[in-house]
Amino acid sequence: MTVIYLAGGCFWGLDKYISSIRGVQSTQVGYANGKTENPSYEDVCYNNTGHAETVQVVYDSSMVTLDFLLELFYEAIDPVSLNRQGGDVGVQYRTGIYYANENDLPLIERSINKLQKHYDKPIAIEVKPLDNFSPAEEYHQKYLDKNPGGYCHIGRDKFVRAAGAIIDPVDYQAPDPEKLRQSLTSTQYDVTQNNATEPPFKNEFWESFRPGIYVDITTGEPLFVSTDKFESGCGWPSFSKPIDPNVLRKKKDASHGMLRTEIRSRAGNSHLGHVFNDGPRESGGLRYCINSASLRFVPKEDMEQEGYGYLLGLVNLLE
Repeated sequence: MTVIYLAGGCFWGLDKYISSIRGVQSTQVGYANGKTENPSYEDVCYNNTGHAETVQVVYDSSMVTLDFLLELFYEAIDPVSLNRQGGDVGVQYRTGIYYANENDLPLIERSINKLQKHYDKPIAIEVKPLDNFSPAEEYHQKYLDKNPGGYCHIGRDKFVRAAGAIIDPVDYQAPDPEKLRQSLTSTQYDVTQNNATEPPFKNEFWESFRPGIYVDITTGEPLFVSTDKFESGCGWPSFSKPIDPNVLRKKKDASHGMLRTEIRSRAGNSHLGHVFNDGPRESGGLRYCINSASLRFVPKEDMEQEGYGYLLGLVNLLE
């Protein structure tokens, strides 16, 4: 078991969010890196103790890496907001990563530098060794489990995303554009890099239903499983949901005189297609309409050899 301390606004919501992640063994909320020992909640709020509302996270590093855990942490916070998350304002609501093991620092710094590339404003996450941590009062522990309708600054949909997180983006790195030009066909390059759309009914996977998974053609990051593929009549591959909700990025698309929701891959930032609300109701009502040119199919019998064996359970649902 490994431990890290994460601060991200009100600890009620962050505790619920982090505890939903696969591989997290236990969490405890408390007050970290302040000027006094064993403060009360009132001390932290009103007596300028300098503590941050923090979640102690004990996790199994064989199931979830620190890199991946931090990626999910960033999803739950506004990383450029100083001393504020949601409607909560003050030093106690600052964001922070407090490490108990010095060997974690280089990885944390690399992670922060990678995150900075996505923002124009400076990242406001405090990175420091853990100086002190005091557990919060019992009524704060697992607050949202005790009070399901209680206040939370984190969107409830993010709890679902955290619970479904099984794909570690660290394992899938986007090659540089020149390598992509050499490795992709002209159609694959135009679709993934220039937001092109391939012809309906004249693409590789629109009517294929073999058992296996579909991965990003540029990075190999797993995106969809054949279990969730269905015939929609649109002429492109259609899926009811992704393998992991975190592998997709949504973006408003007002091109061609329409208002749509574009879907892009997480690791490769590849254009994949669009998502619509006319999918099968029994499967959630969504239709992910995806270009075949954005995908590579890995048959079930090849998944173990190609490093996707941990996803075989999803494909075996077909049997």
